[in-house]
Amino acid sequence: MTSRIGDLVVKAQDPYRLSRFWCEALGYEISAKDETGVAISGASNAPTILFDRSDDTPVNGTLHLDLCPTDRSQADELERLLSLGAKRTDVAPSGSWHVLADPEGNRFCLMDKRIPKEPEDFHD
Repeated sequence: MTSRIGDLVVKAQDPYRLSRFWCEALGYEISAKDETGVAISGASNAPTILFDRSDDTPVNGTLHLDLCPTDRSQADELERLLSLGAKRTDVAPSGSWHVLADPEGNRFCLMDKRIPKEPEDFHD
């Protein structure tokens, strides 16, 4: 047997704001929230992302994700993410990826590679 990632944990100064950004970016939904943070979930076979409240978030963030478009070009997805509040960073794009930052400065890459959408069993 092997292990799979069940949850990804991200320290956040404003878990609610960050969770809303990532819900829109990934097509996830808020699945739980309390005074300590927010959990968002996608398909039952995708990891849950937990945004835990923390005042000591490092300058370059606490987690790096690589995003791959599922139903549009990299350029179209870049525009969508920027409209949601992502920011360009000072890292020059390579042609196959763009380095962006979420609203709290956590860096992530938008890859040129397209992957299939998650299965339809979204939120079992």
